[in-house]
Amino acid sequence: MNAPEQIAPQQRINGLIVHKLIKERQQRARVVPRDAIVPVNEAVERLVTEIHRLYSEKTGKGYGKFEANEDNFPMPRLVREYFNDHSIDFYQLSIRMMEVLRDRADTERLSTGGYVLIAHVSNGATDFLLVAIVTDKIGTAITEGLDIIDSPHLDLAALRVAGRVDATAWRAGNERYISFLKGRGEVSDYFKHFLGCDDVVMSASETKKLITCLKSFATERGMEQAQRDQLLRQAHEYCSHCADEKRPLSLDALANRLMPDEPEALRAVFANEGVQLSDGFVPDKKSLRSLVRFKGKTPGWTVEFDRDALQSGNITFDDASQTLILHNLPDALLQEMIEERRNEH
Repeated sequence: MNAPEQIAPQQRINGLIVHKLIKERQQRARVVPRDAIVPVNEAVERLVTEIHRLYSEKTGKGYGKFEANEDNFPMPRLVREYFNDHSIDFYQLSIRMMEVLRDRADTERLSTGGYVLIAHVSNGATDFLLVAIVTDKIGTAITEGLDIIDSPHLDLAALRVAGRVDATAWRAGNERYISFLKGRGEVSDYFKHFLGCDDVVMSASETKKLITCLKSFATERGMEQAQRDQLLRQAHEYCSHCADEKRPLSLDALANRLMPDEPEALRAVFANEGVQLSDGFVPDKKSLRSLVRFKGKTPGWTVEFDRDALQSGNITFDDASQTLILHNLPDALLQEMIEERRNEH
């Protein structure tokens, strides 16, 4: 697994602006725009790097593509006008994005405002838009005269509303190119609608991606077979329980359950944007079987067995000859094979 993507030194901030969205719960939203884009300096670069790092490390993300109806979801039109047609500049893009965000925030009575950071960042040949709503809080600072004073600063640790549009993947026709923090309920839904994101999830494909993540994690950690078996069995038990109850899976909860002493290691695998593993899907029970069962077939035979069969020694795998050896055959099959061998003579 690759590490979560970071803003690297070779990446470039092509444009950045901060507007303010004023919104109290149960009230209508309004926008206080900045009158020009923000000059890029070291402070700006550090801020964007930190926001992107925090965003990349979070597991609670949804992934998707643009909605087809551009009248109800204007973001794809704005992205096209900025990146493809060049009919609007970055500042105009940000103002029109804020108009859409304001309208969407009005539809969610519990939404609140904050500083809206919009950045166009390039990483080599990849262009993306990063949007985050951040708030500030009062901290404490000591002055040069050793006085203690209140010091307001951005509360990045409380980042809850953010999203990314990979414009290069969108141009290439990829299946998914938008990601966003899912958060809780309708509060995050309005931001998803602002991005114009269709995040319809196929449970089977997400479950298969989850299984790939778990198996790769066990391999990269160099787990002994018994550890690997325990990890995958516990994952099967937890995910099957979610499937039975039709309850959305929490990747954070799964990481805490499987790696209670080091959940952040597994969270990093789940959060990898190269994998695009959605949070909050109901696992597909049929797909989950591959966590605890092996299955294969050729035109001449079919074999299927539980992981426990390897652990108990009822089935062994010989790496050198690349063969499976079955032990303790059931009596009926054993007698049938004995009779077959006798008839050969």
